[in-house]
Amino acid sequence: MLLFFILGLFVHFVFFGSIFDIYFTSPLVHGMTPQFTPLPPPAKRLVLFVADGLRADTLYELDENGNSRAPFIRNIIMHEGSWGLSHTRVPTESRPGHVALIAGFYEDVSAVAKGWKENPVEFDSLINESKYTWSWGSPDILTMFAKGAYGDHVFTYTYDADSEDFGAHDVTKLDTWVFDKVKEFFHAARNNQSLFSKLNEEKIVFFLHLLGIDTNGHAHRPSSREYKDNIKLVDAGMKEMVSILEHFYGNDGKTAFIFTSDHGMTDWGSHGAGHPSETLTPFVTWGAGIKYPQKVSAQKFDDAFLKEWRLESWKRQDIHQADIAPLMASLIGVPFPLNSVGILPVDYLNNTDLFKAESMFTNAIQILEQFKVKMTQKKEVTLPFLFIPFKLLPESKQLNIVRKARSYIKQRKYDEAVSLCKELIHLALKGLSYYHTYDRFFLAINVVLGFLGWTSYAFLLIIKSHFNLTRGVNKEVKKPSHLLSCSCIAIGVFVAFFLLLQDCPWTYYIYCLLPVPIWYAVLREFQVIQDFVTLLLTVPPSYFVGYLLVFILGIEILVLSFFYRYMLTAGLLAFAGWPFITQLWTRAKSISLSWIFFSLLLAAFPLMPVVGRKPDIFLVMGAGLLVLLLSLCVLTSLIKRKDSFINEELLLHLFQMLSVVLSMCVTYSTHSSLRKKQGLPLLNQIISWLILAFSLVLPLLSPTSLFERLFSILLSLMSTYILLSTGYEALFPLVLSCLMFVWIQVEQETLQQRGISCKQKVTSVRFTCSTDITQFRQLYLDDVRRAFFLVFFLVTAFFGTGNIASVNSFDLASVYCFLTVFSPFMMGALMMWKILIPFVLVMCAFEAVQLTTQLSSKSLFLMVLVISDIMALHFFFLVKDYGSWLDIGTSISHYVIVMSMTIVLVFLNGLAHLLTTKKLRLCGKPKSHLI
Repeated sequence: MLLFFILGLFVHFVFFGSIFDIYFTSPLVHGMTPQFTPLPPPAKRLVLFVADGLRADTLYELDENGNSRAPFIRNIIMHEGSWGLSHTRVPTESRPGHVALIAGFYEDVSAVAKGWKENPVEFDSLINESKYTWSWGSPDILTMFAKGAYGDHVFTYTYDADSEDFGAHDVTKLDTWVFDKVKEFFHAARNNQSLFSKLNEEKIVFFLHLLGIDTNGHAHRPSSREYKDNIKLVDAGMKEMVSILEHFYGNDGKTAFIFTSDHGMTDWGSHGAGHPSETLTPFVTWGAGIKYPQKVSAQKFDDAFLKEWRLESWKRQDIHQADIAPLMASLIGVPFPLNSVGILPVDYLNNTDLFKAESMFTNAIQILEQFKVKMTQKKEVTLPFLFIPFKLLPESKQLNIVRKARSYIKQRKYDEAVSLCKELIHLALKGLSYYHTYDRFFLAINVVLGFLGWTSYAFLLIIKSHFNLTRGVNKEVKKPSHLLSCSCIAIGVFVAFFLLLQDCPWTYYIYCLLPVPIWYAVLREFQVIQDFVTLLLTVPPSYFVGYLLVFILGIEILVLSFFYRYMLTAGLLAFAGWPFITQLWTRAKSISLSWIFFSLLLAAFPLMPVVGRKPDIFLVMGAGLLVLLLSLCVLTSLIKRKDSFINEELLLHLFQMLSVVLSMCVTYSTHSSLRKKQGLPLLNQIISWLILAFSLVLPLLSPTSLFERLFSILLSLMSTYILLSTGYEALFPLVLSCLMFVWIQVEQETLQQRGISCKQKVTSVRFTCSTDITQFRQLYLDDVRRAFFLVFFLVTAFFGTGNIASVNSFDLASVYCFLTVFSPFMMGALMMWKILIPFVLVMCAFEAVQLTTQLSSKSLFLMVLVISDIMALHFFFLVKDYGSWLDIGTSISHYVIVMSMTIVLVFLNGLAHLLTTKKLRLCGKPKSHLI
C-alpha cells in the first residue's frame, strides 16, 4: 500500500503538471529583428499616467450634483484629445495589466508563481526601447521593467513597500508622493546640466504609477467617498504635472500624454477575474500626434455608458489593452516591443496618411517576425514528414501580402495598405496560436491514456482487496505475462526513440512513457477483470444498471456544480430525501430529522451570492454567538457526565470558548478601527496570529473520544475562521460541521441495518492512533455511496460560499485582522487556509465515518480516488482554448482544482488523522484513563 501511495502521488503530480505544459507555457519567442517606422515621429517624449485599479465608469460618470469628479480629464475629452475604453484580459492583476500596457502582450499564468513580481521570461518593452525612462511609483511594478532593460537608461524612484497599507489613515499619500517627487525632479533638473541635457533628448518616457486609487478601493470599496475623492486628487495632480512639463519644455508641442488604468475593481473591492467592472478601464490620450475631439451625432455601442456619462457627442474609440504599447512606440518613434501582439489603433493618430500606413506596416512586420521565429522553432524539432505548417499563411502568401502592402503605400493607396496590414496581423496572430498549441493534441492523448489506465488500476485494486475473485495467479496466466512485459518494453523504447528524434523536452518523456507501465499493471490483472465480469453477469441487470445510472448522475451533478453552484443545492435536497427511500426513516426518526434539517440548511448557502459582495460584520458576530451557544450546551452535557470529564478538559473547553470570544472582539474592533481610518491595532494583530497558531494545537489536548475531539477541532478552527470572515460565510463551517456529525451517526445506523453489529455507540467511540483499521468486513455497494458523499461534501466545502472568480479575486478585507500591508504570498496563504478549513472539518468527519463503519480507510480512500479521477477526466476534456479569457481561465481552474483536491486529499487525510488521533500531555502529567 505504501508503494501504491507513492506511485499514486507521483502519477497525480504528473497529471497535474501536464496542464502547465499543455496550456500554460510561455508564448514568448526571442530572436526577432526590431521594427520601427522610418518617418519622423510626432512626439519627442511620452508621459504615461497609470491610475492603478481605476474603473472606467467611476471616472467618466457625473456625481450626484451633475459634476465630473475628474474635470481636467473631462476637459481633455471635450477639447484636446481622444478617449475610449481599454479592454483588459484575465487575470486583472497589476503586473499582467502593466505588461500588456508597456510590453504589448498578455502575460502567461506562470508569472503567478512569483507573485506577479519577477520576470519568469525576459521580455522587451517600450521602456527598454526608449532612449531614457524616468518612472515613479510602486516598487512591485517599476522594478520589473527596469530589470530587463539593457544599459543605464531606466531610472526608477519608488517608495517603501510598507507604504502600501490598506489600513492606513490616508493612502492618497501613495499618489501625492509621486506628484511631489516629479515636481522635485524637474526643479532639480534646471540646476543639473547633465540631467537637463538628457531630458531634452528625443524618445524619452515619463511613467507615473499611481497606486492610491487601488489601495483605497481595496480598503473602502469603489463606491466609497475615499475612492472617489482619490480620483479627484489624481485629476488635480495630473493637471499640475502637465502644467509643469509644458512649462519646462516651453510649450513646444512635442509631448504626448496617455492616461489609463491596469485594471478595474468589483463593487466589493477586489480584482482578478473577468467582471466588466474589472476589465473595462479608461483610456484618454492627448498631445503631440493625437487626434483632437471629434463631434458625432450617433455612435454604435451595445452598452448604455455614453448616455449615462453624457459623452455621446464625443467620438469614443475602444481598444484592447495590448494596443496601447504600439501606439506609444509609434508616437515617439521607437521600435515596437519585440513580443507585442497589440494592433496599432491608427484612428487615434493625428498624422499624415503615409505615417499611418507606414506605422501599420511596421506593426505587421513586427508580428510577422514572431510568427516566422515560432514556425522555425517548431519545424526544427519536428520530423519533416510529420510537420504540418499553418495553411492560412504559407511563405508565398506572406511575401505576396508584404509586397502588395508596400506597393499600395508607394501608390498612395494608404487605406488599402492599412487594411492589408491588419489582415496580415490577424493571420500571423492565428499562426502564432497554432504553433504555440502545436503539441497540445499529442500531449492530451497521452495524458488521457494515463488517466484511464490509472483509474482502471485503482478500481481493480479495490476489487482484488474485497471480492476475493482470485486466490492467486495460475501458471496459464504467467506465460502471456512474459509476452506482455516484452511488448511493453518494446513500446516504451519506440516512444522514447521517437521523442529523442524530435528533441522533445524531458517532461514529454514522462507524459508519453507513463501510460506504458500503468497499462502493463492493468493488463496483468486480466484474470481479475475476467472474473469480475463473470460476477457482474450474475447480478440482476436492473439492479446493476440502476445503481450505475445513479452513480453517473451523481458524478455529473458534481461536475455541473463547478459551473452552477445551485447544483449543490439540488444535490443536498436529494440528500434530504434520502432517508425516505431507505429504512433509516423508520428505524431512526430523530437522526433522520437532524439529517434533513441540516441538509436543507446547508443547501441555502450555494444559493447566496459569493463571498465578498455584501460584507456584514454582524453576521460574523452572529456566527460566533451561535458557536458559543452550542459550546455552552455541550459544556453542560459534559459536566453532567462527571465520570468522563476532568478539570483539565473543562479548562481546555473554557479556553477554546474564550478563543472564540476573542476572535469576535478582535474582528469587531478591527472593523471599527479601519472604518475610522485608525489602522490595524497592534494588539489585535498579535491576538489574531496567536489564535491562528494555537488553533491546530488545542485539539490535540482534548480527549480522543469521537465527540469531544471533533467538537474541539470545530471550536479551534471556528475561532480562526471568524477572524477571516466578512459576512455570512462565518456560518458555513458551523452548519457543515453539524451535518458532518449527523452523517457519522447516519452511517453507523445504516451499517446496523445491514445486520453488521457495531460494537460501540458514536458517543463512546474513540479515535485510534493506528495507521489503518483491520478489515472487519467485505466491501458493499453502499460503501461507494459513502465515498461519493465524501467527494460531494468536499466540493460543497469549496463552492458553498464562493466560486472560481471569488477565489481568484478574493476580498482583501478577509485578512485585515492579520495584516493590512500588501503582501501577496502572506495574504494568499491566509486565504488558502480559510478555504481549507471546511475541507479539514469534512476530512475529520470522514476519519470518524471509516472508524464507525468498521471499514479500512484504504478502501474508502481508493473509491474517493476513482471518483475524483473520473471528475478530473471530465474537466480535462472541458478545458477551453477559445472564447473569452474568463471562460478559458475558469475551465483550466476547474481541472486544476479537481487535481489539487486529489493530491491535497492525501495530505488532508494525514492532517485529519493527526488532529483526531494524537494526544498531547502538558507538564508531563500522566494520561487520562480515557486515552
